[in-house]
Formats: sequence, structure tokens, C-alpha cells
Amino acid sequence: MINECDEHGYFRSELCPLCGEAGKFLMNDVEVEKMGRLMAGILRHGKYDLPMDSQGFVDVCDIIAVAKDRNPRMKWLKTHHIEALVETDPKGRYQMSGSDVRATYGHTIELDLKLPTDDIPETLYYPTTEEERDTLMEVGIFPSDRAMVHLSATYRDAFKAGSVRIEDPIILAVDTVGCIDAGIEIGKAARTVYLCDQVPSDFLSVAEDEGDIEDPED
Repeated sequence: MINECDEHGYFRSELCPLCGEAGKFLMNDVEVEKMGRLMAGILRHGKYDLPMDSQGFVDVCDIIAVAKDRNPRMKWLKTHHIEALVETDPKGRYQMSGSDVRATYGHTIELDLKLPTDDIPETLYYPTTEEERDTLMEVGIFPSDRAMVHLSATYRDAFKAGSVRIEDPIILAVDTVGCIDAGIEIGKAARTVYLCDQVPSDFLSVAEDEGDIEDPED
């Protein structure tokens, strides 16, 4: 659920993590999930053909209108509910700019996201299967079901991302210094997600042991 603390803003729990107060109720878990799916369809995949600029931004009012039209029980939905969703998303999947909102990654449509390209880690990570590993090591990584290649900040992040589709993913390490020197732009899309057009095989290796990789959250 999402609540709002008068002093500390939006939060996703029963009590404000900073002051312990209950705050004002905004959305329950079912409503959060329903809006998340709707926003993903619109902002990542262009569903409902809403006006979208070249960087993927859509007017929040247009999203609210679609939500209310498709879900009569959500007539209460207002701009601050979308703001709360965006600000409390644990993965940083959305970004607000004025009255507009966009998805930061996961797109299947071509956009010019203009992501920040400074302070890129020297190594990023990519999950794959044992069957696909040799092919990727030979030809490199290219987008498949998404418009761009998605890389993870740490081995652990890549393993979590890969585990959604694969029971025991193989994790590849990406030499971002080599990629950037070769003219490949890498942008930071979210807290743990980076995007690029491709990763040549020359800059790939197998990350064999999670224990050998420092995780900044530890």
C-alpha cells in the first residue's frame, strides 16, 4: 500500500519509516499493482496510443483518464496518486517531469531517452542461460524483446533480473570502459539499471562467483 506522511511524504508500508506515524491512506496493494500494469503498458509499450514525446513522456492527466475509463472504481484517482507511485517505486521505474511521466527502462518502442552517461561503473552485468552464453560470447549482446540492452549494476541485481525468467541464470560481466572507448553510449536508467544499444563480444566475460563481486548494498 501507499500512504502519505504530512512531514515525510509518500511511503509504501503501514507506518512512515522515518517517524512511525500511520499517515494518510492513498492506495492499496491491488490498486498499486493495477496502476503499475497500466502505466507499464502505456509508458513502455505505447498502449492506448496516448500522445508521447521523443523521450517517452506522457501527460499524467491522459493516463488518469484511461485508468478511470477502464476502471470505474478508480474515479478517485488524481495526479498525486501517480506522483506517489513514481516516488515510492523501489526500482525507480518511472520519472516525473512537471505534469508528465515516463518509464525509465523496459521499453519495446524506440525512444530517445537522453539518459545520464556520467559515472558509469567500470563493470556491469547481464543474465543469460547456459545455452545462450556461448552465442553471446561469440556475437555479443543485442536487444531482443526490448528496444535496448538492459544491464545491471551488480551481479546480485543481474541474478535477480535473470531469475524472473531463468531458474539459475549465468551472469556475464560487461567491460563498460571498453564499450565507451569503442563509441557505445551507456546511460543510467534507474537505481540498478543501465541501457545501451549493444555490447560487442570483445567486452564480455563470464562472472563466475558472486562472492568475488562487491555489492554496494552490503
